[in-house]
Amino acid sequence: MSTIAAVRLVVGDEELLSQRAVSEVIDAAKAEDPGIQVHRGDAGDLTPGDFAGMTSPTLFGGGSVVVVESAQDAKKDLTAAILDYAASPAFQVYLVVAHAGGAKGKSLADGLRKAGAETVTVAKVKRPAERVSFVKEELKRLGARPAAGAAEELITAVGHDLRELANACAQLVADTGGKITVTEVNRYYRGRAEVTGFAVADAAVTGDVAGALGSLRWAMSIGLDAVPLADALATGVRNIAKVAGSRGSGQQLAGRLGMAPWQVDKALQQARGWSPAGLVTAMQVTADLNAAVKGGAEDRGYALERAILAIAEARSQALSRIFRAASQPQLVGTAPCDRSIERSLVDDHAGEVPEQLEPDGSDHLCPRGDQPPHLSHLQLGVDR
Repeated sequence: MSTIAAVRLVVGDEELLSQRAVSEVIDAAKAEDPGIQVHRGDAGDLTPGDFAGMTSPTLFGGGSVVVVESAQDAKKDLTAAILDYAASPAFQVYLVVAHAGGAKGKSLADGLRKAGAETVTVAKVKRPAERVSFVKEELKRLGARPAAGAAEELITAVGHDLRELANACAQLVADTGGKITVTEVNRYYRGRAEVTGFAVADAAVTGDVAGALGSLRWAMSIGLDAVPLADALATGVRNIAKVAGSRGSGQQLAGRLGMAPWQVDKALQQARGWSPAGLVTAMQVTADLNAAVKGGAEDRGYALERAILAIAEARSQALSRIFRAASQPQLVGTAPCDRSIERSLVDDHAGEVPEQLEPDGSDHLCPRGDQPPHLSHLQLGVDR
């Protein structure tokens, strides 16, 4: 007999902890039945009919996990449907309702509690003591043995974002074997809080070479280790590759791609201007960099600088092709092109467009056609 609660209510706005509370049910269900189906839906988009279809037993008798996200946005008819279901849940169908808390949609959360739903609270972590406790528990969960002061030192170096702290914990455990001391934390993360590997990566993948190199040189000068810097560059490129050409909101893509909604939104913005070929090149650059910094390169700082320049070059080549094609004369007798894509690209990359490719005021930036050939083959992550 399954020990998984038929209905779980996750209440709170701490995104990382909320996602983990949802994943616990999915992982437990898959442990019992590897073939179990997982259905996700945003409460703001779901209808009662959609919900009924998601919670109906499958034709072949297998189980399913149904995740209703942003439950505070549920309309009255969906709220009623969820509460009706919770009163008599189907066999081997596990419902997880994620609610941000607060007054909005409170009747749904209250109703699920009254119906006996298992409730997990994931309130925002705000106090310093709570963050220290989170880091200590995270390290222990990963099998590490944190020394006195290590958690506090990590928070000082990385910042207050739980997801970045969790990533830092995982990286430390992977690279140190689990013995986390203040010295190890300093070796990897010492420096200005804003100068992290992610700051370097964000600048690099958006073409800000000067910003990326400046942050990198500062980080290296005060002792930040090359390994987390290289890992951050790889993560930045990999996230862009994941979302490039995808459709849907950050919340929808997050579940499909295994990313947080904010990561998806950021990567979609960064994906503008990248081509598939450019991303392949950038991923090879980060793979080579990883081998260099972990394989004992003589000058790891030089390897990082060279990688940043190579990533920027891969991106700039894609942009040059876009704007070169955009400057071609329009073809007579063909349909209008999608101006929103061109204008978005030009606006997003103001200052990067070669002078000879600047718009001449005619607003004719691409050959006409329902999907311009020079754009349709590029997976830019720009919603049409």
